[in-house]
Amino acid sequence: MKAAKTDLLRRIIMPVLAVVLSLALGAVIIAAAGRDPLTAYGYLLQGAFGSLQSWSETLVKATPLIFTGLAAVFAYRCGMLNLGAEGQFIMGAIAACWFGTAFPGVPAPLRLALCLVLAILAGGIWAAIPGYLKAKHHTNEMIITILLNYIATLFMSYLYSGPLMEDRIPQTAAVDAQIKLTRFLGSTRAHTGILLALLFVGLVYYFLFHTYQGYSLRVVGVNRDAARVNGFAVERYMILSFVISGMIAGLGGAVELLGASYRLQTGFGLGYGFDGVAIALIGQLHPLGTLLVAYLFAVLRCGANTMQVATGI
Repeated sequence: MKAAKTDLLRRIIMPVLAVVLSLALGAVIIAAAGRDPLTAYGYLLQGAFGSLQSWSETLVKATPLIFTGLAAVFAYRCGMLNLGAEGQFIMGAIAACWFGTAFPGVPAPLRLALCLVLAILAGGIWAAIPGYLKAKHHTNEMIITILLNYIATLFMSYLYSGPLMEDRIPQTAAVDAQIKLTRFLGSTRAHTGILLALLFVGLVYYFLFHTYQGYSLRVVGVNRDAARVNGFAVERYMILSFVISGMIAGLGGAVELLGASYRLQTGFGLGYGFDGVAIALIGQLHPLGTLLVAYLFAVLRCGANTMQVATGI
């Protein structure tokens, strides 16, 4: 019992210490540039929390990071390294964009639901490729997922520069206002996708730590050979972890498309996958820790812009 408490304390202290040391190192660099670190960090906090608009932008930027972070957590818990959340994120967005713009006659609530479902399926199918290759042919899942990221990005580029291009501009048409995710903080951009992200934090936590299947998946992640000897379907759980990881990332892509960007264009989804891996690791591969770190990353993204403008750093 004492050892468990010590381990829990260590898991909490280490990421907090890492963040504190990073901020301290940043302060040293800011001071070396001839600026006041406290003033700079003050502007950073102002950029993230200084107004309702700032708060809402932080929530908007945190939402896709929560999804890709959860995707990384789910795969890592089974001992699988999913570096392809960015590609799965993009494939989910592609599916949502295609259905959302190609079938305007479908009633809006049904069309929105189908966009999300198709995004989940697209992300899961895209992730099933490296999962199957790893489980059945022992290929390196890191290499396969990174390569699939490039394929997904180039496929998206082909679509918004070709079949789905709008008026000779390299972007797709915007999705209808009827299927855009509802905004809930006045005139800000904060949308209900953050609520969906929070729901999935709870679902992933419950599955991993309060179901037999989640326990089995974690056992496979700790020691595959021991799990196989004890009768666990190791290959099935390896594929399952990748598929569900991809489904979460794919849903994140649809939420970002329908809640914030509304169209596919250059730069969509860029960096979310690798940020998700970093967020999952700093969050100690725990859904709740991932939620907190994703929000921290969003704070840094929003605040950094204000800090740069105000201080010239």
